[in-house]
Amino acid sequence: MNPFYVPPEQLVKDRAEFARKGVARGRAIVALQFEGGILLLAENHSSTLFKISEIYDRIAFAGVGRFNEFESLRVAGVRHADLKGYMYARDDVQAKALANAFAQTPGNILTHEVKPYEVEVLIVELGDSPTEDRLYRVLYDGTLVEEAGTTAIGGPAEELSALLNDGHDADQTLSAALDKAMAAFTAVKGDTPTDWEGAVLERGDGRRSFRRLDL
Repeated sequence: MNPFYVPPEQLVKDRAEFARKGVARGRAIVALQFEGGILLLAENHSSTLFKISEIYDRIAFAGVGRFNEFESLRVAGVRHADLKGYMYARDDVQAKALANAFAQTPGNILTHEVKPYEVEVLIVELGDSPTEDRLYRVLYDGTLVEEAGTTAIGGPAEELSALLNDGHDADQTLSAALDKAMAAFTAVKGDTPTDWEGAVLERGDGRRSFRRLDL
């Protein structure tokens, strides 16, 4: 009996579609600049399973999809950042290098493993000025995208991004940015979510800039 044959390109396409659908079922996360830094906001019903976390001094991580999969990426990212900061200098730890490292894992798993990662992640770095802020989005297939000003991952990411980009002002207050992000979720979902998880990277005198919001 001849073995069942699937063309390699079809196999990868099917895995990518499987991962895309898994990510689309996840609750979205948005990021947008405000006058003092970068806001990250997500709909999250859990008070202990965080989707938004600190990676390093001025770098934050957010993930959607399967929690155990993006959590393993986060832990690997923390180890990578700590090791580089220890071997060289803390300023040498940058979001771009982390984003490239994150992109390799889902890309390799998609092409070599039976089951792909059902995750998308966001890596955000706070610069000394708004023009030096960096927002990187890593898709389920390992594609790395740099965004400017605003971005969204998971669920209805495209619709949320369009709403956030419409009239976006990097000089807005944190309160205005929070209102705009929540309004975007409400417009896309048709009702106002009740369970939020939020955090900010804020410019200041301290080395660490990550702060969770009480919402």
